[in-house]
Amino acid sequence: MSKARIALLISLFQILIFSYPTAGATKTLVTIAYQGPLTGGEAYLGIDELTAVNYAVAKFNAVSPTYQVKVMTVDDQGDPAVAVNVAPGVSKNSQIIGLVGPAYSGATIASLPFYKAGGLALISPSASRTTLTDPASSQFGGPIFHRVISPDFSMGPALAYKATAGVSNAKVFVIDDQSSYTESQSSYVITELKKISGATVVGGDSVPSSTTDHSPLIAKIKASGANVVIFNGYFPQAAVFIKQFRGSGSKAIFAAGDGVFSTDFIKLAGSDAEGTRLISGTTDSLSTFFPKLESDFKKVTGKKSGYYSVESIDATNIFLKCISDGNIKRATMLVCVKKYQGISLTRDKISFSANGNVVGKTPYQFEVIKSAFYPSNVTTDYYFPDFNEKIIETSVTSEPAGTSVGSSNKKEILCLRGTITKKLRSANPVCPPGYSLKGSKQ
Repeated sequence: MSKARIALLISLFQILIFSYPTAGATKTLVTIAYQGPLTGGEAYLGIDELTAVNYAVAKFNAVSPTYQVKVMTVDDQGDPAVAVNVAPGVSKNSQIIGLVGPAYSGATIASLPFYKAGGLALISPSASRTTLTDPASSQFGGPIFHRVISPDFSMGPALAYKATAGVSNAKVFVIDDQSSYTESQSSYVITELKKISGATVVGGDSVPSSTTDHSPLIAKIKASGANVVIFNGYFPQAAVFIKQFRGSGSKAIFAAGDGVFSTDFIKLAGSDAEGTRLISGTTDSLSTFFPKLESDFKKVTGKKSGYYSVESIDATNIFLKCISDGNIKRATMLVCVKKYQGISLTRDKISFSANGNVVGKTPYQFEVIKSAFYPSNVTTDYYFPDFNEKIIETSVTSEPAGTSVGSSNKKEILCLRGTITKKLRSANPVCPPGYSLKGSKQ
């Protein structure tokens, strides 16, 4: 071999070495944070959310050729008085470019002045208070606050429709427990019921959560002629009520809001919980919707998923998508989050409104069937993003026995899913589920 040819080969080899990342290439370290209750009486919720955040990050780190993401934990105990003390340090830590949370609305409000000053993008999986996205409120979180949970004002309308679905000439009786939250939910429910064809509000009542004897309320419901009862309250009282209500012989539809969505409701109410219709902004675990994903979650984290796992993964994936696109500073991260358009784990197309509310997701709907919550508006086919969207993936489909992939009759097709292009090469290639055919060539 001539010296000139050897020199040419060396040059080509050097080009290949320096033009493409190698398996041992150093990744850029990027830090995001999670804020929520990690100690104290509400720690169970924060730990569930943090575990889901860590799961999403672990999946990203396993496939990203460029970035290694670290999660910093911020324990506010779900308490505004604690949040106001921990938020300043987070805001001043310029390494943190985005924060999943805060988990609670009160802690969010206490943290906002510091995070606004630092220009830190927030995506909460569970802070649902209406004022956080209301520009007229002093608690408005814009421009940094975003949430992937359905806001409080969406719960009432969703409950009104779920309660009356399939009921002709629905006669509705609305109950709340005299708390400010449930009273506001009843107001949203009643407003929406007036828009539903054939539905009529025939009565309502406010009953203290400490009530143990519901016979006067039940008599009032029966006298109204209601065939649908909507309960805005919490699971302990709901369980007491439904046992007495069914014990009175009533067959009216019973529907309840997110305060009743707890497996403890089914345990306390027993067989009387059967048929209850519910709405919720979250679910108690990934397994409710996605048994296969739950299995992988346990494998990666060593733990079961819990409340707000779907929302925590969604929030984290938004940050991770922005990071994969090169947004590793606070300023560009905030711009990326505000412009985000993507797909939720539940396959809903999601984005954010100008005020930070999630667009495209609606409260989950459930019915109690055989002592379990059965989802009625989510499929078991979940979506998990491919973060390396700038890479054209090349793969070979399986071939019939005796067929050579390298033979002259091979065909290539390009399959698209969003901005991802997958190239498949075989004698008879077919786009995988979720991809559409871009074109083909012989």
